Amino acid sequence: MQRISPFFLRSVLSLSLILSSITALGWGQTGHRVVGQIASKHLHPVAAEAVQRLLGNESLAMCSNWMDHIKSNRDYNYMNPWHYCTIPDGLTYESCDHPSEGDVIETINALIQEIKLKRFSKAENEAMAVKMLAHLIGDLHQPLHVGNGTDRGGNDRKIKWFGDNSNLHRVWDSDLIDHQQLSFSEYVLWIDHASETEVSDWQSSSVMAWAHESQAIRMTIYPKSDDTSLGYNYNYDQIATLNKRLLQAGIRLAGVLNDLYAAPSKKRK
Repeated sequence: MQRISPFFLRSVLSLSLILSSITALGWGQTGHRVVGQIASKHLHPVAAEAVQRLLGNESLAMCSNWMDHIKSNRDYNYMNPWHYCTIPDGLTYESCDHPSEGDVIETINALIQEIKLKRFSKAENEAMAVKMLAHLIGDLHQPLHVGNGTDRGGNDRKIKWFGDNSNLHRVWDSDLIDHQQLSFSEYVLWIDHASETEVSDWQSSSVMAWAHESQAIRMTIYPKSDDTSLGYNYNYDQIATLNKRLLQAGIRLAGVLNDLYAAPSKKRK
């Protein structure tokens, strides 16, 4: 029997790790940067100064992809379950079992408390905690990051997107966004038009509510069982919903950071 070389085995293992990490991505790079840029535009000046002090020359838009970039380092593999949660159809988060390693809801709430108390365990320090919030609040607003527990957040739903191989998760992560052919800054100019009432309402809701919104949207975005080829019609039907989720994520990220870093100043205004 022919022996398999150690080099070949290492190559296969490396490839499998790369492929497994791809299925856990949230919004693509453009989507996450849209969320971060919108948040920057809605920060209270005191919060903006505090965030800049923590991030230095890096913006919220650019640091928002940090949690995906570090997937190249296996030392951070323990963070992989923090990008999503599972709420089966017909159930609520409160009525579900939750993984012991944590999920996106538990991690967002924990990071907020760590920043308030200045004691860090999920994150290594405060700057990392802000980077993680910038990413995970975005992830929670991607409807398929609140999975139904049956198809790995739509990764197993194979799709042709304008004739190219894809899957439903990837369509929502990046295919729909990339189809608009806009930079992240152009995308922000297109969608960042929330009213004061919308901003107030969106920022006053809970992290749990954000998850249940994604669950409700998720249940409406699956194509018909025999429809495996998506294109212009699906873009037309879904782009407004996707854009609203990006906008809500950015507005809510700003709300969290304002509460953490500018709450006393906001009260004096």
